[in-house]
Formats: sequence, structure tokens, C-alpha cells
Amino acid sequence: MANGMLGLGAQFPEFKKTAVVSLEKGNEFYDITGEDHKNAGKWLVMFWWPKDFTFVCPTEIAAFNQKAADFADRDAILIGASTDSEFVHLAWRKNHDDLRDLKFPMLADTSKSLAEELGILTADEKIAYRVTYIVDPQGIVRFVAANDLSVGRNVDEVLRVLDALQTDELCPCNWVKGEETLNV
Repeated sequence: MANGMLGLGAQFPEFKKTAVVSLEKGNEFYDITGEDHKNAGKWLVMFWWPKDFTFVCPTEIAAFNQKAADFADRDAILIGASTDSEFVHLAWRKNHDDLRDLKFPMLADTSKSLAEELGILTADEKIAYRVTYIVDPQGIVRFVAANDLSVGRNVDEVLRVLDALQTDELCPCNWVKGEETLNV
């Protein structure tokens, strides 16, 4: 990450990428842009994984999928992403039981331009680190978490942070939705 990872308060980069959205013949692919969530007045949760057809990644993707309705309930558009092509994404979804019924798009950053702009490519192989972004409806990065390639992330923690950000108040350590926020 020579240029440094895009951080808090930054404007999330503009992009237009092809994503796998379905296994239905003729409807597999859809173009997604960085404007989609803003135009809808929604939050964006984008999580990156290093490579399709690997081992930690499908556990994370399946965990995000199990919570897809929770993200939707919070007016958040959920997008999974890697630098693999849409064709590799599609083959992996067809091949892996836990990925067939995904409720969110798998974005293909085949040119690696978005991952590069985000500053999340590994130095050697130029694959994405396990990075999660929460972006507000104005396109401002409000949360970034990066994991080592060998460690999966915690989806409940991403939801907890999204809840906290959406209160627009001060939330103490380990705060969860429904608890009191801080009055200062």
C-alpha cells in the first residue's frame, strides 16, 4: 500500500464496475457505480476479499449474506468486491454451495483501478487486502477496517458500527443498538 489506504473523512472514489448479481442465464451481470447509493440516499458497505476460490473468503461472504437483510433494514447497500473478473465470480458462485444464493452483488475490479485508488492492493501479488468500508449517503468514508489476509472479519461488528454511525451521537465502547448514547 505504497500510496496509503484511503481513510476516514475521504470522499469514496467514483467507479463503474461490472458485478455478478444472479445465476439466472442472461441476468448474471449488472453495472454498479459509485453514485448508486448516493442517488438512493443510502449508506454503502463495501467489503473486499483477496481472491475467489480460496478458503477464508467464502466464510466471510456467507456471513455477510446471512446478515444481508440487516444491512438492507439499515438503508445500506451491501457490495462484496475483489480484483477477480465477473466470470471468475460467476464460476465461484456456481461452484460453491454457500455462494449460490447471494443477496448482494459481487463487484469485479478486474482492472484493479478501484482497489488501487483505495490503496488496498498488496505490494507483491496486487490483490486486495480484506478491507471493509462504510460510506455515508454523501459518499464520505466513515469507517475503514483492514484485516491481514489470513484473518476473517466480524460481520456483527460492521453492523454495530453502522448502527452507531447512524445514531449521529456519541457511542461508548462496546455500544450496541438500543443502548443509551453519551450525553455530554
